Amino acid sequence: MEMELQEMLAELHMHNDKEKTLQTLTVCKHAFFDLTYISPVVFLYLLKECYIHGTCKATKKFRALQQQVHLVLQNSPPCGPAVFVVQCLYVLPTFGLYSEGFSHLIISALRRFLKVAATSEDLAEAKMLAAQLFLDIVGSSVNHDEGVVVKILETFDVQLPNIEKVMCPLKEKDDYSFDSAKRFVEQYIYDLIDCQSYMNAVTLLEHFSIRQSGESFLDTMMRKNEFKAAEKWATFMGKPLLCVLVKAYIDRNMLNNAYQTIKQNNLRQEFPDVYHKCKESSLKKLAEKGCWDVAEARTNNNRQLLEYLVYLAMEAGYIEKVDELCERYSLEGFLSAKVPEASLLHSRYLNLNEFFVEDIIWVDDAEALHNATSHIEGCKVVGIDCEWKPNYVKGSKPNKVSIMQIASDKKVFILDLIKLFEDVPDIMDDCLTRIMQSPRVLKLGYNFQCDIKQLAHSYEDLQCFKQYEMLLDIQNVFKEPRGGLSGLAMKILGAGLNKTRRNSNWEQRPLTPNQLEYAALDAVVLVHIFGHVRNHSQTASDAEGLEKFEWKSYIVSHMDKLKKPKKQNKRELEANRKTG
Repeated sequence: MEMELQEMLAELHMHNDKEKTLQTLTVCKHAFFDLTYISPVVFLYLLKECYIHGTCKATKKFRALQQQVHLVLQNSPPCGPAVFVVQCLYVLPTFGLYSEGFSHLIISALRRFLKVAATSEDLAEAKMLAAQLFLDIVGSSVNHDEGVVVKILETFDVQLPNIEKVMCPLKEKDDYSFDSAKRFVEQYIYDLIDCQSYMNAVTLLEHFSIRQSGESFLDTMMRKNEFKAAEKWATFMGKPLLCVLVKAYIDRNMLNNAYQTIKQNNLRQEFPDVYHKCKESSLKKLAEKGCWDVAEARTNNNRQLLEYLVYLAMEAGYIEKVDELCERYSLEGFLSAKVPEASLLHSRYLNLNEFFVEDIIWVDDAEALHNATSHIEGCKVVGIDCEWKPNYVKGSKPNKVSIMQIASDKKVFILDLIKLFEDVPDIMDDCLTRIMQSPRVLKLGYNFQCDIKQLAHSYEDLQCFKQYEMLLDIQNVFKEPRGGLSGLAMKILGAGLNKTRRNSNWEQRPLTPNQLEYAALDAVVLVHIFGHVRNHSQTASDAEGLEKFEWKSYIVSHMDKLKKPKKQNKRELEANRKTG
């Protein structure tokens, strides 16, 4: 049977392309149906053909073939699935560029297979054959990457006694020493270390339970920035070396790595100050991003951390968050002691009073929306922004956009999109279409492409967010590398924006006065940045950092063409005429 298959494979190259494809599929189907008479060479050749002729991307092809090989191993290979895979690994180096990828593929497929269907006889034979393969690889008889070597030793659970038995087949059965195997393996690991293949070296040291000189080896890996390998090694060696690792992280000011190591290995008692410092650093980063709810949850009701979070809220001028936390956790005494410090903080940020905004108008019904639309259509330039409640559940869909702010230089309209969509969706669609598609109103945004996608996703039944004209994304004009809109405001207007309320609950009604001010400021500041730079760019000096402001080329429009109705063929027209 094997000879017949090989003859069929040889004949594939003697026919035209169509016949070649048909015969290849026939052979593949037969080979994958029954492995009883299929050699590793033929199997790997067919695997290669499947890979070459696949139309998916490499990752998808790898996963599909991995699943296929996993199923194939159940189709009765003559020597057992595990032994069959080792035999394939012996042959694979002859496949050149495909060798490494296919090696990982069939090993991973075997791992899946062994979880559900394994026989002790097959595994025992495969383990000894894998030990011999390891010796042949190290001896350069078979060429495999060290990553594949590690996978082979792990998958087949090759241990020092197995290697010793292969190295010394005539050794007495009651001789349980394996000094030769240990020296052989240690030398291989030393070679990996010399080649700076630290993760593979550590994996094998752990696999064979060989304990190297701990601190010196750890120090070498840290100096080479091999932090994952160092962590794996320290975890294997135990608490003393883990403590050395934490100290090394602290010396390098890698507090997050130190914190994660302390947390994962229960070393809080050994490093209480470092743990607390890292927690504070984590809370500060969350506060800077406006993720106050997440930061509060991360305190785990620790009073010291809660007090630090209150301090951060005070520092940011987020007074309602200060009140909320102090009331919830009875921190009134702490609050009264710290209030004087907070009074100095507001001068760092822009506020609405500086822009002489006449009114912030809440829009949640048809009449207010019509009035807002009429005012906006009479403006030459408006700033647009929107907000939605953050969703901290990993992998879940973002919440619906809650509000949309549209600002002229004197008025800000805050549209309650959720209520308008529930009560007057058609009017909302019509009014916002007039605004978004108006060729007479320049609409300013900051990273507004992201916002418009979120709007279109939130209100996919409406047409108003699918088309727009005269949109200028300020981010594209200035390309500020850091700080976002707040950083740009600092550069142009001399002060930044307080972004602490960015991730607050925008679905609550009514919004707090501070939320309204935050929302209004994000939109109105766009108008003033644009006006300030446009008016001063011609005379600004280089020292002021205001170069000539070229903005017209950045205006974009997006007008989807309406889909044309599908043309009917003659048969359909005839049928319609008869039924009509």
